[in-house]
Amino acid sequence: MKIISKLFHSKTLKKRLWIFSFISFGGLFVSLITAVFVYSYIFVGLPSPYSLKDYKAVPISSQIYDRNGQLLYEVYRDENRTPVKLTTLPKQLIEATIAVEDKDFYKHGGISLISGMLRAIKENLQSSRLQGGSTITQQLVKSALLTPERTIQRKIKEIILAIWVEQIFSKDEILEMYLNQVPYGGSSYGIGQAAKTYYEKTPDELELHEAALLAGLPQAPTTYSPHTNPDRAKARRDNVLRRMYEEEYITEQQMDAAMKKPIEVLPPRTKIKAPHFVFEVKKLLEQEYGLKQLEEGGLKVTTTLDLEIQEETEKIVQEEIEDIARLKVTNGAVLVTRPPTGEILAMVGSVNYFDGGSGAFNVTTAGTRQPGSSIKPINYAVGIERGIVTASTMFLDVPTCFSNPGQPKAYCPKNYDGSFHGPVQLRYALANSYNIPAVKMLAFNGVKNFIASSSAFLITSFKNPSQYGLKTGKTIYELKDYNFVQDVKEPIDRPNYLSMKAEKAISEGTAFIISHILSDNNARSSAFGTNSELVIKDKTVSVKTGTTNDLRDNWTIGYTPNFAVTVWVGNNDFTPMAQGIASGLTGASPIWNRTMTYILENQPDLPPVKPSSVIGMQVCSDTGVIAGKQEGGYNCPTRFEYLIQGTNSTANVYRKQVPVNRDTDQYLPDPNNPAIEMREKTVIKDMFGEYCVDCNHEGETRQTVTVQ
Repeated sequence: MKIISKLFHSKTLKKRLWIFSFISFGGLFVSLITAVFVYSYIFVGLPSPYSLKDYKAVPISSQIYDRNGQLLYEVYRDENRTPVKLTTLPKQLIEATIAVEDKDFYKHGGISLISGMLRAIKENLQSSRLQGGSTITQQLVKSALLTPERTIQRKIKEIILAIWVEQIFSKDEILEMYLNQVPYGGSSYGIGQAAKTYYEKTPDELELHEAALLAGLPQAPTTYSPHTNPDRAKARRDNVLRRMYEEEYITEQQMDAAMKKPIEVLPPRTKIKAPHFVFEVKKLLEQEYGLKQLEEGGLKVTTTLDLEIQEETEKIVQEEIEDIARLKVTNGAVLVTRPPTGEILAMVGSVNYFDGGSGAFNVTTAGTRQPGSSIKPINYAVGIERGIVTASTMFLDVPTCFSNPGQPKAYCPKNYDGSFHGPVQLRYALANSYNIPAVKMLAFNGVKNFIASSSAFLITSFKNPSQYGLKTGKTIYELKDYNFVQDVKEPIDRPNYLSMKAEKAISEGTAFIISHILSDNNARSSAFGTNSELVIKDKTVSVKTGTTNDLRDNWTIGYTPNFAVTVWVGNNDFTPMAQGIASGLTGASPIWNRTMTYILENQPDLPPVKPSSVIGMQVCSDTGVIAGKQEGGYNCPTRFEYLIQGTNSTANVYRKQVPVNRDTDQYLPDPNNPAIEMREKTVIKDMFGEYCVDCNHEGETRQTVTVQ
């Protein structure tokens, strides 16, 4: 015991114990620091492989289709992806991928120490960067969970995560995630999108040589691109086929036959159809779901568009605008819709979306243009709806100026043909698009009332009551509350129908009468003839043209119960067209005729259906008065007309003493004129003045009407 006690108190032993303790503590400290460093270096920020379970974490492109399932456009941010299930993939595609990327995939636990790591060491010794040697599991981790830089730290994380992933997921699950994740060139990610991009096929439709080419792309999509490097792509494909043969997945005969196949893939193309329409839909969806959900949420959107009608309409517009280039016309727009539902079947916003300049500008939704005469049906409809006129109400189409306190000078409209037509009934005034009756109708309605009524038709750009020409304009889109989207489907619950609510703007009776007038080819023959572009063979179609006075806008708008076609031509920079533009003959009308003819080719003839509120009766051809019912209505030539039940077609027609020139029989308003003579004449009076039916009107001065 004394010896032990002596040793314990020995200075040498104490010194040695102190050194040992210091070394032990120091070692522990260094180990702790090293552990902290290793932990922070490798494990801090290490993503969880469990996130691979969440397929929504992988961005999936949204797809926009036409009503018949034709793909119009895929919306994505950076990665265009169409997920597929492993069970739907052909065996040869899976074998090609395993053969070229990781032949021991079903044997290793996430990393391949023999083949993969040795190959990586060899390649890294020959290069200044880390590369190669990764298993399929490592490539999945690298693509889905890690950043792309090539460092030792990231490689260590890759190995750890690969082993971890193998503990969580089955081999088939890993392979499926890999095939849906990796890049195949450009914006195509995943085998589903790659098959579509290069072959317009689903993966299960791929042939052996096609599957081999795609399997070889993920390692270096740009280097092996069949678009830019077809020779390298072929060499890579043949190498994949050789690997498949070596692994006994295919026979030598299959390999040789596949190697003889040329590299034939779809050319790079603009992957968008009906672009003006698609981008309107995209804007609507972004408002409804948000940009992130649209670009990454895998929405499947079925729209109302009919791609066949769209492509035919695009072709017609292109050809017709080229044909009238001599008339200084550079652009045209068309909207084809279904009136009962507001569905858009075709939308051509400009002649060529891809033609640079203003080709991408969508006239149908963004272009505010002056409507010209195309707005007249609404003007007359307001009067009929209010019960102040009927289809046989008489208007005086005589030289007239309209003075408004809000305007510095009077507005003196003229007709397109430069003539005045005297007494004319509403049916013929509208059908032939006479201007003075239309302005009188507008004044009689009251511009404020007209603007208010127009808002019921969803036209909101008429704002200034002092402008009788309503020059503030309209867009084609304003003509109806349109429905772009028919169905939206996605993995999470959403409403599957984006519907547009519609309210009745006018009564069925008024709509019928206006539609009947606009389909009356005989009524419009004075201005357009009987064989104009407004006639669709064997079909009843209501149609109205419009050309602005300054020749900046030319319209044709026509419809049946099931289809409506709106056409505009002009120039985006608002420069005027040439004088040769003629409504019903050139400009918008030929486009309208060809489009409507195409749409109605296999459709039945559907004239406007008369509602019970409308009755038919005989009216006087010369005055519009109901035949045999009122003063001036007896023993007159008659014609058939439709009236809304409860309304009455009246006209102030009478005989009276009128001051005329005794030599020329011209009306003389000046009672002091020495050539004056009072004669009994037939006089018709409209809402703004009298007209002597049987007087000589040659050289007559304009009436001036003051309108409040």
